[in-house]
Amino acid sequence: MAELTQSDYTHLLEFRTALRRFDSWSQDAARKVGLTSGQHQLLLAVTGHPGELGPTISDIADYLLVRHHSAVGLVDRAVKAGLVRRGDDPRDARTVRLALTELGSRRIEQLSEQHLAELSRLIPVLSHLVHDATITGP
Repeated sequence: MAELTQSDYTHLLEFRTALRRFDSWSQDAARKVGLTSGQHQLLLAVTGHPGELGPTISDIADYLLVRHHSAVGLVDRAVKAGLVRRGDDPRDARTVRLALTELGSRRIEQLSEQHLAELSRLIPVLSHLVHDATITGP
C-alpha cells in the first residue's frame, strides 16, 4: 500500500467535514418540521423500504444501525406522535409491519424535497473531493 500524503488527509478531512455539516443541517431541518433526527430517519426507512409490505422493527433496527429494543422505543414514540402505525403481516401473524400515517407522509415529503435539493448543492463539492483523492490516492 502506498504511503498516504498530506493531500490524502486533507481530502478525508474535507469529506468528513462535509458529511458532518450535512448531518447537522439535516437535524436542523427535521427540528423545523417538528421531528427529531431519529424520527426523520425512521420515516425515511419506512418510506424507502423496498417491497410490497412495510418494514419490520428488525428492518428498522438494521437501517438505523440500532439495537432492536432501541428501534422499538423509537417506533413507540413515533406511533404516539401520529407519524407511523403498526399493522399485521398478512403472511405471518407474529410479524408487525410499519406504515406511515398521513402526517408522517407529509413530513417525510417535506424533508425529502429539502434534502434532495441540499444534496444537489453538495454533489459538486463531494465529487471534487473524490476526484482529487483518486488522482493523488494509492
